[in-house]
Amino acid sequence: MSASSLLPDFRSVSYSRVTLTELMIPGYANFGGKIHGGILLSLMDKVAYAAASKHAGTYCVTVSVDGVDFLQPVEVGELVSLLASVNYVGRTSLLVGIKVIAEDVRTGLVKHTNTSYFTMVAKNDAGQPTMVPGLILDSPVDTRRFLEAIKRREFKQRYQQDFAAVRETLTGNQQEELLAKERCKFGY
Repeated sequence: MSASSLLPDFRSVSYSRVTLTELMIPGYANFGGKIHGGILLSLMDKVAYAAASKHAGTYCVTVSVDGVDFLQPVEVGELVSLLASVNYVGRTSLLVGIKVIAEDVRTGLVKHTNTSYFTMVAKNDAGQPTMVPGLILDSPVDTRRFLEAIKRREFKQRYQQDFAAVRETLTGNQQEELLAKERCKFGY
């Protein structure tokens, strides 16, 4: 009997909710004295994995990341907390929402630095995508997030289709016209 056959049919959002908190040390800082965005992305990937694999009951991999806008800088010495929850599940995929907050423990100031969405896919022992349990929505907030995830996926698919169509039109004389007001020039 495989481990996936022992999984429940559904798991609640609260079951896989995860918080990761880490102190921002000087080694994480860039030349400007702020925390590297890459450090924060790595932490987001870790917490997304934790929430997704806890829900799925198996190994999960990151497929895409949406909405990584750094709203405010994170300073050395702040505590960064990443709050993750599974907002949506498909057949083998999970969308994990992550809210990142930074706290200055000396002043008590708490700031929201960003919210991001990681799409994860569950894998079985052979490395193939595997079915994940359904999602029990624990609250009206969970229901709203699930519905928003459906819309986010629809918008992303539409954007990909629209951009593919536009890409085909960016040729020849239209290039010069479109670039005429931009800060670039041809070097070929």
